[in-house]
Amino acid sequence: MTQTLTTTLGPVRLLGDNATPIWGMTNAERNRRMAESAAKNGSTLAPRHELVFNLTYAFDPLLLRLALETPGTLFAWRNTPIVGQIPQGSDPLAAPNVIDLSDGRKLYNRQLRKLEQPMVRELTPATRRAIERQSYFGAYKGVTDILTKYLWPELALVLTRIAAQLKMTPNMVSVIGVTLCLVATYLFAQGMFWTGFLSGFIFMVLDTVDGKLARCTITSSKWGNVIDHGVDLVHPPFWWYFWGTGLAYWGLSLSTQAFALVMAAVIAGYILQRLIEGMFLKDFKMDIHVWRPFDSQFRLVTARRNPNMVILFVSLLFARPDIGLIALAWWIVISLVVHAIRLGQAYGIKRNGRPIVSWMDEAEAAL
Repeated sequence: MTQTLTTTLGPVRLLGDNATPIWGMTNAERNRRMAESAAKNGSTLAPRHELVFNLTYAFDPLLLRLALETPGTLFAWRNTPIVGQIPQGSDPLAAPNVIDLSDGRKLYNRQLRKLEQPMVRELTPATRRAIERQSYFGAYKGVTDILTKYLWPELALVLTRIAAQLKMTPNMVSVIGVTLCLVATYLFAQGMFWTGFLSGFIFMVLDTVDGKLARCTITSSKWGNVIDHGVDLVHPPFWWYFWGTGLAYWGLSLSTQAFALVMAAVIAGYILQRLIEGMFLKDFKMDIHVWRPFDSQFRLVTARRNPNMVILFVSLLFARPDIGLIALAWWIVISLVVHAIRLGQAYGIKRNGRPIVSWMDEAEAAL
């Protein structure tokens, strides 16, 4: 059975049929959303080409992005067409570039900063939940902080499934999260560190849920992305500042000079580290944390919000939130120095005429 769709991206041919839902929608609707999302992101079809989707299978959206980058490419599984951009009306398996993924090959996903075998699985009632789980974890960045990677993936999976079943949009989840972020800021300022920490923790988990919900249900939006990343970028220094003012309620206020030094380290260090990361991205067209394996490992603990919250949590266990803030300031300075050294090393390599290449690109080429 063959169906055709007209999308803003161009003509789409659907092979087969499938009534099994995935993330609360049909597989045909999921594929349509992927095509529309690609069009919104600037992708186009080559002249006299069409997309082909096999509804029997669910697959990683990475495959569609790669097929759109190279006209004439079809991804297959054991000689069965899965997804591709092929000449209109042609036999999918006669495409100029057929890539069979059943050989176990890994592909580098630059958007999510990871190297892995992309998901391709037959979608049936028996496999649906396993596919949803696999697609959820497939939406995780390979290079991220230690909490996001190891602590709450299972909790966020449950919440993502609930949100999808309730037909919540990622923006709805973001609004709840941003509200809790503001509540945490207020509670920190009042010295209510444990309650503020709970509000912040829920916000941090929801900060994962909204992104995973957007990727799994193919419902990301430009403004949602701006709000999500904008809040992530702006709020951490406010948390650390009001944590410092809240110390007064514990009788642990820092001296005026010490508070000024800590805030200078915290705020300036945070801003400079983000600027270094931006410079690396602009000059070398990659995230600094995917350059070498060391950089990917350091991203687990670098002085971003989540690892910093671990430092503050430990300090609360010992009823010394003042020491926690001082330790956080030192860790931000250390992380800044590490990033500055790595940026300087990259510029030195570039001056010597050698390319700056991600270790993941090298690993993919070696496969």
